[in-house]
Amino acid sequence: MTNNTNPAADPTIFQLGGDLPVRRVGYGTMRLADGPGDPSGPEALIWSPPADRAAAVSLLRTAAEAGVTLFDTADAYALGAGEELLAEALHPYGDGVAVATKVGVVRPSPTEWVPLGHPAYLRQQAELSLRRLRTERIDLLYLHRLDGDVPVAEQVGALRRLQEEGKVRHIGLSEVTVAQLEEAEEVAPIAAVQNLYNLTARDHEDVVEHTAGRGIAFVPFFPVAMGGHAGPDGPVARVAREVGATPSQTALAWLLHRAPHLLPIPGTTSAAHLVENMGALDVSLSEEQFARLSRAAS
Repeated sequence: MTNNTNPAADPTIFQLGGDLPVRRVGYGTMRLADGPGDPSGPEALIWSPPADRAAAVSLLRTAAEAGVTLFDTADAYALGAGEELLAEALHPYGDGVAVATKVGVVRPSPTEWVPLGHPAYLRQQAELSLRRLRTERIDLLYLHRLDGDVPVAEQVGALRRLQEEGKVRHIGLSEVTVAQLEEAEEVAPIAAVQNLYNLTARDHEDVVEHTAGRGIAFVPFFPVAMGGHAGPDGPVARVAREVGATPSQTALAWLLHRAPHLLPIPGTTSAAHLVENMGALDVSLSEEQFARLSRAAS
């Protein structure tokens, strides 16, 4: 799974880990694990394979055709079914497709997400991810969550050994603080951090700044925040009209403008919304528009 796109002077491309160019708007596949009627947002169960598998496969192929190069999944999404779906849709991946997945969370029931960072478990899950993705090397393997009962060095060390064996290209962390990231960096190079971050959820500003200074990709999940500020007369809609974009594109453009190492991964089950999200790469905000959005949503 590689990407040979020439990233020279292209602000829509980021060199993940210093050697893997990906487009700066990716696709988060978590929503594909839910059938019709399941809740959206943080309450989604992410427990069962998609009710319409053919439609999900078609959507993933549409994403690749629309220019998505970074696809994000996890072994915890529908108990591995999310990884299998990606492989069904996109394998053999070839140039232009990079797959990120995550290990380190146990799903004992539909409503439970329990961190488990025992090194043997992490290695087992990585091996299962390799099988489900039908690949010999995972482009980006995240620790889905750090386990507070296991030393960080042991958890990251398990992924580092997989990297040394050629089974993992780059290592990432999810929902971590600067202190946790620094501790992990003592064990292995960290290529990406995936934290909750958007126009209205900015608790991780310090992580954004830390990663910027170290060439680490910051991958916001739930990147499109839609609240009162995003209403028809809200600041996002007003700026969207000024730049000739949709509110969702404008919210993503705010992230892209925030710093060149931000790689949002919006998820959707709609092909139209997917193409719309990719259009954010073509939206330019002025410094005044960026500042106005930042103030209005803070």
